[in-house]
Amino acid sequence: METQELNELTTQLQNPSTRNAAFTKLVKGLSRPLYWHIRKMVLTHEDADDVLQNTFMKAWKALDSFRGESQINTWIYKIATNEALTFLAQQRMKNVTTSLEMEEVMINNLEADSYFSGDEAQKKLQEAILQLPEKQRLVFNMKYFSEMKYEEMSEILGTSVGALKASYHHAVKKIEAFITGND
Repeated sequence: METQELNELTTQLQNPSTRNAAFTKLVKGLSRPLYWHIRKMVLTHEDADDVLQNTFMKAWKALDSFRGESQINTWIYKIATNEALTFLAQQRMKNVTTSLEMEEVMINNLEADSYFSGDEAQKKLQEAILQLPEKQRLVFNMKYFSEMKYEEMSEILGTSVGALKASYHHAVKKIEAFITGND
């Protein structure tokens, strides 16, 4: 969505008479990119759908608390990121005791996901990404797949641009090492 369109929607969201229609437009405009942002974190279609739905419900309920200090899409991405991280933490607590077990469960879920249409190279990339610490995995997905600017990532994650650049750099090096077998 373009900046001007986002600004208009933000204005409409603040007006009770145009709020419903504006939120519907916002959902239509952000559903696809938000879905893929979430999907890169939780991996399976069903989980991504659930987290996406929770994201929009939480955003709707919290619209009155949106202060406009960032763009509305950045605010919703932050909600989506937090929802996905909360979901992953709950999964970890419910199913797994160690991060190695969590990686194995996520890889198995990816392989069993009927919506995953990737080839062997894509599967290898996802396995490499799953080996990353959570923060590096998140930064890598946001930069590589969503092509977010570091400044926007900084607003969403509450981390400095320099730290994000370092996390991305380390993530890329670890992925390269995993794929080439030099880990």
